[in-house]
Amino acid sequence: MARRPLSNRDVARIFSDIAALLDIKGENRYRVLAYRRAAEAIEHLDQELYRYWQEGRLREIPHVGDAIAQKIDELFRTGRLTFLERLEAEYPRHLVELLRVPDLGPRRVRTLYRELGIATPEEVARAARAGQLRRLPGFGPKVEANILRALERLPRDQGRVLLSRALEVASELLEALRAAAGADVLVRAEVAGSLRRRRATVGDVDLVAASPAPEEVVAAFVRLPHVAEVRKAGPTRASVRLHNGLRADLRAVRPEQWGAAWQYFTGSQAHNVRLRELALGRGLSLNEYGFRREDGTEVPCAREAEVYARLGLPWIPPELREDRGEIEAGLEGQLPALVSLEDIRGDLHVHTVWSDGRLTVEAMVQAARARGYEYIVITDHSTGLGVVRGLDPERLRRQREEIQAVNARYDDITVLQGAEVEIMADGTLAYPDEVLASLDVVVASLHTGLRQPRAQITRRLLAAIRHPLVHIVGHPTGRLLLRRAGADLEMEAVLRAAAETGTALEINASPERLDLDARHVRRAVELGCRLVINSDAHRDEELDNVRYGVWQARRGWAEARHILNTRPLPALLAALRVGGEG
Repeated sequence: MARRPLSNRDVARIFSDIAALLDIKGENRYRVLAYRRAAEAIEHLDQELYRYWQEGRLREIPHVGDAIAQKIDELFRTGRLTFLERLEAEYPRHLVELLRVPDLGPRRVRTLYRELGIATPEEVARAARAGQLRRLPGFGPKVEANILRALERLPRDQGRVLLSRALEVASELLEALRAAAGADVLVRAEVAGSLRRRRATVGDVDLVAASPAPEEVVAAFVRLPHVAEVRKAGPTRASVRLHNGLRADLRAVRPEQWGAAWQYFTGSQAHNVRLRELALGRGLSLNEYGFRREDGTEVPCAREAEVYARLGLPWIPPELREDRGEIEAGLEGQLPALVSLEDIRGDLHVHTVWSDGRLTVEAMVQAARARGYEYIVITDHSTGLGVVRGLDPERLRRQREEIQAVNARYDDITVLQGAEVEIMADGTLAYPDEVLASLDVVVASLHTGLRQPRAQITRRLLAAIRHPLVHIVGHPTGRLLLRRAGADLEMEAVLRAAAETGTALEINASPERLDLDARHVRRAVELGCRLVINSDAHRDEELDNVRYGVWQARRGWAEARHILNTRPLPALLAALRVGGEG
């Protein structure tokens, strides 16, 4: 049997791991960066890397030079990479997993491996509990305690992927399944499970299909080239492991059963339990095929809305189906009118080449115009964050001149100057008040010192929230999903302070952040906080990440009225003034 060519993501993962291992080894940072950039370029190609290789066009790919092109050639010819094997002989590949642990950077991972032979999170945890880490250079008791706390959270995320990644995989699978099964056999196929409920991270990909011949759909599914291993398969269901390591489950039903199946396999389990309880109260039982009356007759449901209607409920949006009051709200006619992507009028947090973005101000503005936005706020980084080229007051002045010039060229969008201002370790801001006052929008954010004790970092964020010249607090906890836990904040105090002062809290729509968490969005809505949904885009395509923020807001029961950037510009500016109306 011919070996399936490595996918773009397979190769990107290999080069990303090489970069991480070189970083752990202590190699030149530019060499590390070269592999990271190549991995990123390959992952975002608009066609198969394999085709580039077949056609001898590898050097056309950005950041792919002779050395990396030769490695890609070896991978496709042999399925192996000698360079990676030599590297793994020095530093096991699974050391990369340790880089996900907060406070374990490349240097500390190298120290753990060299001094203690530690290579897995479990081994790090055992050593930390035994007090062995504090004796190593560059650690100490505080670092040891922080690492142990982070490791206690880590297992919850193992085996999960970002929502954005899971959606990409699901889209590829659905497209391939539709082509393989054919329109005569496959009537409909959609995502289900936590993916459809838009959870921030996803453990597997759930699909549901409707077909007059379910067994043919299942047979087509298990034969897809994406499938590495068939774990279970039957006439109406299959569970497989994909080449990218994810698990995918398919359930196929007849068209008249579609609505009940889609609802059932979307879940959540707790939501479905409540629906079954309602059904029993009406003399019905409910399962993935539909309802069954006490006399044994079946009532299939071809549409999801029929399931809810038979239980006296309106259709409940998937993002709410977590048994957190949505059943009661539905019975009382009090379900929220959730915010939608179409409600968003502009983006209040984007970056350009003035700091760490990829595009000029004008290019980013053109991208916003293409999306129909009424306004956009350029919020490049302030000084005070060492890893980016933050703007000092003079560069801010020059940027304002550029923004004014761009504004003069367009009459269908308003460009505002803001800044993402660093909240320093002591709670002060990286700009003096006179500079803050010159900006249209001030987004204050935490990027460093996230491991400060709860009381200290909470005071630090509260100082920014209460600052009269701060309009928005960006990505409040500073979390990076699957990589770094957020700051250990007293969130109730944070949310209450924001509600009191009128300072808006950001739902950062980057799929790697989705910060605020949906639970905190829900509480913010209850307390009357002002919210904004921003992309934090560093390139034009990242403006589309706003959809992830909208889904996060919906999971937190937010309506358009709760989100400031659903408002026309005059109303937005009035609301952003601390203590303003709205």
